[in-house]
Amino acid sequence: MQQIDAATYTQGPVGPHLVKMTGFMVFGMVAIMAANLIETVYISFLGTQELAALGFSFPIIMLIQSTAMGLSVGASSVVSRKIGEGKHDLGRLVATHCLLFSLLLSLVLIIVVSPNLAGIFELLGAQENVRNLATSYVDLWFIGLPFFAFAMVGSSLMRAMGDIARPGYLMALAALLQIVFAPALIFGVNGFSGFGLAGAALAFVIARVIGFAVYIYLFYKDKFLILSTKSFYASLKEVLGVGLPAIAANIIGPVTMTFVTKIVSTYGSVAVAGFTLASRIETMFAMVLWSLSMSLAPFIGQNWGAGAFSRVKYSFSLANRFSFAWGIAAYVFLMVCSPFFLEMVSEDAAVVAVALQYMMIAPLGMAVMGIGSNVGSSFNALGKPIPPLLISSCQTLLLTVPLSLLGNNLFGLPGIFLGGILSMFITAIVGWCWFNSVINPKARADRALAKTT
Repeated sequence: MQQIDAATYTQGPVGPHLVKMTGFMVFGMVAIMAANLIETVYISFLGTQELAALGFSFPIIMLIQSTAMGLSVGASSVVSRKIGEGKHDLGRLVATHCLLFSLLLSLVLIIVVSPNLAGIFELLGAQENVRNLATSYVDLWFIGLPFFAFAMVGSSLMRAMGDIARPGYLMALAALLQIVFAPALIFGVNGFSGFGLAGAALAFVIARVIGFAVYIYLFYKDKFLILSTKSFYASLKEVLGVGLPAIAANIIGPVTMTFVTKIVSTYGSVAVAGFTLASRIETMFAMVLWSLSMSLAPFIGQNWGAGAFSRVKYSFSLANRFSFAWGIAAYVFLMVCSPFFLEMVSEDAAVVAVALQYMMIAPLGMAVMGIGSNVGSSFNALGKPIPPLLISSCQTLLLTVPLSLLGNNLFGLPGIFLGGILSMFITAIVGWCWFNSVINPKARADRALAKTT
């Protein structure tokens, strides 16, 4: 592993740092989403019921993944600030404790959620056949959860400690393995009939187990960790101080997705299938913005720890300008090209019609979604997780839920998507103003000090 250096992100031009960090993150994240999209295409060949089952499974999987992501946010925040302060060994010790806790947390989630899957899918409105398919899929997917959580936390810690490139490569490796194994496990090969939808979950599990082995090898080879339980509870207290609110804030997104899926399900399984297909295509473009916000966190964390407040402000501003430009460009591209993509991956005209409705409306909110993600990552990097939690909570309870219901009543299915866009727009503005109110005074003091020295 490259040498850990407190000056990794605290010196040199801000823009090239963010471009390099985001580029490697995009490489890994887009690979993962490409695997998810290709999985969706594979499953669409099985039939509408299987695709609808995947749609009902998606919010649950996102909920679990968001929990792991919230823990990685807390770990990255604490470790990056310690690196910025020059406390390298303490950063490695905290990293070790976080990885151990990620495995324990995954097991707890499996024990709690798995027995209740059928009831959850019934509550979401899944019909019996679809419900059984979704339950079997997620039960198998859970086997890979501890390995996935370890990789997610591990890659965040590597970036926080200055290893920019390899997390992206490791994420891409797992995605590639999933793509390679999936066809044989879903459709069969050489006389083997395949497992159908369950085969997609098995491909995820195999890819994550192999990825976990690679992470373990690299951590051992590079002496990345300090194998000690000393101050374990102190580490967890500090990490969870940021991580628990981050987990809560991250969970709100999938909860909102679950709520939206519930409303969409009132239009039938075909609507859920179309919604699932379109949202996964959109997510490919949104991944660039999520990659940027995730890269912004360790950069801001190290500079905040080093007291470089002007760099924090400039990096936040630069990230928001890019997010807005990318969001608008992505919307135009999707609006023009979606008919071609959707007709290529699905032969069901009704599914394509629903997906097209989504694509003409929902991606319009991508620009402000990116700004909102930057706000949350930046606050968490400062060790201030409460503002993004409050913003996310208000977005869901006070905006997305009532506006989606109102849109549904006024305009039908398209109104649901319009309600989501409006809620993201409002919360992005509030978050942007809030973060600037925190950083502006420190950045001004930073500049004043620089003039006097």
